[in-house]
Amino acid sequence: MSSSPGQDLFQVLNEKGKLKQVVYKNTLGSFHLIRQVIMDMHKEYQKKYSSDKQAIPFIHQDHGEFETHLQFAGDILIFLMHTNVFEFSRYHEVMSTNYIREDKSRSYCGIIHVYNFLADSFKYNRVNDVGYLIGRIFINKDKCYFIEGKREVGLLYNNFGQEILDEKTARRIVESSILYTINFDLLTPPYDALKEISLGDLRSIVDSYALKTGKRLGFRFQADKAEE
Repeated sequence: MSSSPGQDLFQVLNEKGKLKQVVYKNTLGSFHLIRQVIMDMHKEYQKKYSSDKQAIPFIHQDHGEFETHLQFAGDILIFLMHTNVFEFSRYHEVMSTNYIREDKSRSYCGIIHVYNFLADSFKYNRVNDVGYLIGRIFINKDKCYFIEGKREVGLLYNNFGQEILDEKTARRIVESSILYTINFDLLTPPYDALKEISLGDLRSIVDSYALKTGKRLGFRFQADKAEE
């Protein structure tokens, strides 16, 4: 949608600006759907386990207009909407789909990132802990979407253009993200990586649990390599 000699510059400016506004509104609407689904699931869980004093936490919290958290057991899922609109690289696989070839403006998308962190990283303010991007949700001007992600979360590129992100889809995305996180277990770091520790590090651990923690700290399994 770039201008060419003889083309009305102001027309191009307006067309592209309006396109990005539509994509932004669709992405924000999709984020609100996901947040509403999380709120509804929280209410369902509270209703079902209100009398169970040993039930694991299932808590929703908003952090500003573009970030929402869902904590369950020892994990937190963070849904974070980027406020800008992006276009795919010409080399991205999605650009070769018939859906994009028919209308290149469909390749402009907003993004909602899905991260997984340990709940204790927030509880103890362990700023050195690492989180993992488990999915990216792309939404375009038609409200169509696809997901780049791991296992249960990801979708094939050739599905782009076949589904819109509605409430049912948002529920499926949240549930898939939870299932992936539940099965993405915390692994102990290699012994050799932790066998030596300075007195300063020890004090830091005692004071603020500053030793970096992550579900795949220090090494990766073949299953992880195959997915990347």
